[in-house]
Amino acid sequence: MPDDLLHRFGERVRQLRKRKKLSQERLALEAGLDRSYMGSVERGEYNVTLTTVQKISKALRVSLHELFRL
Repeated sequence: MPDDLLHRFGERVRQLRKRKKLSQERLALEAGLDRSYMGSVERGEYNVTLTTVQKISKALRVSLHELFRL
């Protein structure tokens, strides 16, 4: 179950990033994260912290509620 949740969260980040026409590199830069880390998040490889979730949300310019619409 947790792996499925991580995968779905990563897919949601990817979906929103593409909708905003951002590259992984640009999103990572806006969020203050490494590009390779952002790729791992999108693949569901990391259980991200709430702080990181907030950074991603701000970089995507979406609410936390919108980000968690899995």
